[in-house]
Amino acid sequence: MADTLKQRPEFRNINALSDLPHYRLPPAGIVSILHRISGLLMFFLLPLVIWLFDTSVSSEVSFESFRAAFVSGIGFVPAVLVKLVTLALIWAYLHHLMAGVRHVRMDISHTVSKEQGRQSALVVLAASVTLTVLLGAKLFGLY
Repeated sequence: MADTLKQRPEFRNINALSDLPHYRLPPAGIVSILHRISGLLMFFLLPLVIWLFDTSVSSEVSFESFRAAFVSGIGFVPAVLVKLVTLALIWAYLHHLMAGVRHVRMDISHTVSKEQGRQSALVVLAASVTLTVLLGAKLFGLY
C-alpha cells in the first residue's frame, strides 16, 4: 500500500538554489502572496493616487494637466511609464479587492475545503487578470 502512494518530497531545510525551483506553490498560496504584494503596492503608490485625484478634480486647468500626464508624461517621466504605473495600480486594486472578498467569504462560511479554496483562488486570479487586461486596453487607447 505504501509503495503505491506517490512519494511527496519533504522540504525541511530549504536550499534556495536546489529546492525552490522544484517547489510548486498552490493557487491559494499564490493569491495570498499577491494579496500582500498588491496591498504594499497600493500603499506605496498612495501619494500618486492622491495627486492624480487632486489634479483631476481641482479645476479645468488642473484636469488638463492630469490628461497631459497620460499623453506627454510628467516632467522627465514618459507617458508610457505613467500608464504602466497606473496599470499596476489598477491590477493591485482589482486583485486586492477580489482576494479580500474571497477571504471574507471564506471567513463567513467556515466550511472551506481544499478544492473550494483552490477553485476560488483560480477565479480570483483569472478575474483580476481579465479585468486588468480590459482596463489596460482602455488605458492604452485600444478601444
